[in-house]
Amino acid sequence: MSHMIDSQKLFDSAPAPLMALDRELKYVAANQAYLNATSLRREDIIGRNVFEVLPQDTRPSDPDGTRILRESLERVLTRRMTDVVPMVAQPISRATQSGPVLEERFWTYSHEPLLDASGNVAFILQQAVDVTDLRSTDLAKWAREDGREGFSLDQLAPLMARMSTVQENNEKLEHERRYLRQLLETLPGVVAVLRGPDFVFEMVNENYLPFVGFRNIVGLPLLQVRPELKDPKNKGVYNLFERVFHQGESISMRAFKINLRKKESDPLQELFLDFDYRPIRLPGGPVLAVLVYGQDVTSRVLAEAQVRHYQEHLEELVRERTRALEESEAERRKTEAQLRQSQKMEAVGKLTGGVAHDFNNLLQVIAGNLQLLQRDLVGNERALSRVQTATRAVDRGAKLASQLLSFARRQPLQPLVVNVSKLVRGMDDLLRRTLGEEVELETSTHKELWNTALDPNQFENVIINLAVNARDAMNGSGKLTIEVGNAVLDEHYCRLHPEVLPGQYVLLAVSDTGGGMTPEVMERAFEPFFTTKPEGRGTGLGLSMVYGFVKQSGGHIKLYSELGHGTTIKLYMPRAVEAESQDAQVVTGPIQGGTETILVVEDDAEVRATVVEMVSELGYRVLKAVDAASALVILQSGVPIEMVFTDVVMPGPVRSPELARQARELHPDIEVLFTSGYTENAIVHGGRLDAGVQLLSKPYSREELARKLRQLLDGRQQKLAVRGPTRAAPAPTPPPVSVRTPAPAAASRRLRVLLVEDDEDVRSSACELMDLLGHEVLSVTSAEEARGAMAASGFDVLFTDVTLPGASGVDLAREVTERKTGMKVILASGHGNVALPKGDAPLEGVVVLPKPYSLPQIQAALEQAVSLP
Repeated sequence: MSHMIDSQKLFDSAPAPLMALDRELKYVAANQAYLNATSLRREDIIGRNVFEVLPQDTRPSDPDGTRILRESLERVLTRRMTDVVPMVAQPISRATQSGPVLEERFWTYSHEPLLDASGNVAFILQQAVDVTDLRSTDLAKWAREDGREGFSLDQLAPLMARMSTVQENNEKLEHERRYLRQLLETLPGVVAVLRGPDFVFEMVNENYLPFVGFRNIVGLPLLQVRPELKDPKNKGVYNLFERVFHQGESISMRAFKINLRKKESDPLQELFLDFDYRPIRLPGGPVLAVLVYGQDVTSRVLAEAQVRHYQEHLEELVRERTRALEESEAERRKTEAQLRQSQKMEAVGKLTGGVAHDFNNLLQVIAGNLQLLQRDLVGNERALSRVQTATRAVDRGAKLASQLLSFARRQPLQPLVVNVSKLVRGMDDLLRRTLGEEVELETSTHKELWNTALDPNQFENVIINLAVNARDAMNGSGKLTIEVGNAVLDEHYCRLHPEVLPGQYVLLAVSDTGGGMTPEVMERAFEPFFTTKPEGRGTGLGLSMVYGFVKQSGGHIKLYSELGHGTTIKLYMPRAVEAESQDAQVVTGPIQGGTETILVVEDDAEVRATVVEMVSELGYRVLKAVDAASALVILQSGVPIEMVFTDVVMPGPVRSPELARQARELHPDIEVLFTSGYTENAIVHGGRLDAGVQLLSKPYSREELARKLRQLLDGRQQKLAVRGPTRAAPAPTPPPVSVRTPAPAAASRRLRVLLVEDDEDVRSSACELMDLLGHEVLSVTSAEEARGAMAASGFDVLFTDVTLPGASGVDLAREVTERKTGMKVILASGHGNVALPKGDAPLEGVVVLPKPYSLPQIQAALEQAVSLP
């Protein structure tokens, strides 16, 4: 019959004082020996904090007793290891006839952690030993009370001295032990001291605990803590300990692989450790213990292994690429040369793009004036012949500028989804006429050719340029082959050509049977102005234009050539999965003008003058502005405007796209046509025109301008016919025009107006508005200039700003009214209806027009002014 042990009875009957605390240092248990030793009652302490229960001495012999006890308990909680307090003062409360008194007592404490299933401290078991009598200096009394009458004072005196020395030494040892413990805890790795041939754990630091499941292993031999070291795979580790202990060796291992369990219930885990084993011995004596210092470097070793794996993979890729390049140093130099060439081409492209912009502006002025002059020379055949010669030169210049922009990848493209086979077949007759009878033309197309997105007009120019270059390379006689097909560029090919993305492409290959190119010529073949033709036979821009177009379209170009065997140029254009676009309708027939109102916005004065005259000759009403800000003033004036024709690149804070946006807000049915010789990134992104943008590239002819204007305006009329005119947002009610005389009568005649305004934008827009009202306007910038103009000629109305450089507009108006010449005066004021400074005499018969003003306000002010007596 088995008998169960009553643990509570066993705990209570233990002779040593025992008690248990929870994690909050509250009593959960205490045996009778503890209660007797401390004069406490169990019902008074259970559930209370130990430092609330234990009495505090106001005059303690050891002032650090409470602190030392608290620190010991906290170390057990944090380190999960046994902690010992050798000797500390802790008084107890004794009941006497005169009441409770504090009795000074000294104790030795041993604190043992009791862990839960997860390895955390659940309780702390304290064993206390009262050592007060060992500190007593009245040893005779101690001997008598305990029946030790055989001791004499002469015998007790040396014993007392020895005990005092032992106590002092113990305190020193405790201090050194704590110092050593603190030193070990500051080390970043794990530290352990194993004593004797069985390697019993004598000391471990806190970093060691996670590797043993936070168990208390002090006092346990190594093989009991690490039974896995008996495994043959780990046998070498135990042998290392024996070598250190028995032979006194110091051993260091780095990234040593070992299989360990961090918890007893865990499976074996492969770890990599850096560790050092050092023997501990007294000077000249045998080895007493082994010092272990180590670090877990598993994460680092695994990371290094992964890096090595990636490095090996990278090296394999390098070897593969090297094999692909046939381990040729010449091929490496060729790749580097291609990179330098690409960088050079990019730099030259930026330069040529800027040059082409300015060149196109100059060509626009020349071309426009030549076409205007041509109308004035009807009947003068000799002069007309010269004008036509100059016009042809302008066309060649325009083509040159277009090629420059194409090379610079600044040509605005209007891509459509096309079938390249149809384009090539449609160009058959044109190509044969261009090549001549001595060149045999052969075309080969794929039956199920993929579509691609490109600008068909520019692509036709590309094919013509390639064909002309091939014809010249064959000296006008040979065979030209054009092949169209599908192609897939894989990652291997793209690794050799980093500028290319892998994917599906439509291939156009043009091959000739000419003499081929040398490597030096191939290296420079796509440079602008480079040519091998005799001087005067070519511009050197044909292949440059092809190169720029392909790159701007997101494609790839490859040149193959060998002396004596001809040349092949392959163009790879990205595949488009969309359906083929419908052919755009080509506008033909005689050019037509119209009567609509067009606002021309151009900052270049010569270009603006030419364009205004060309548009006016087509019958349109023309308003003009020098920049976008001035154009907005006109648009906000309320004048009916059907179209804005604006340059893309202009100075000022308002950019052309913003002008277009605000124009459509003010006039929802308005058309906007951009023009530029160099679009930058205002309306072109990714080399393509933004959706819905209409562009007429400079330089353009009178016919091109007329057809484009009519095309957009006719489209506008068709949209209005379908849905009706869109109502614009109501404009704010303009402030009334104040007058100092009776109500005005309508002005029914053409007036001569002297406009005085120092702000160029305001002056320009005011001139335009009054010109629309049918009046003749002379504009000046100051009162001094106005006086000169009035002295030289007569005017019906003086229209002056208040604030002018020099004399003010008020002073000028006062002079005019005092002369009584009959000239009417309008004062434009930025201060609303208050035009005169305080204290000035009023001006009779003067109309004050608040800024900003609109067309109806100007008309009303003029009518009021002329009605004055």
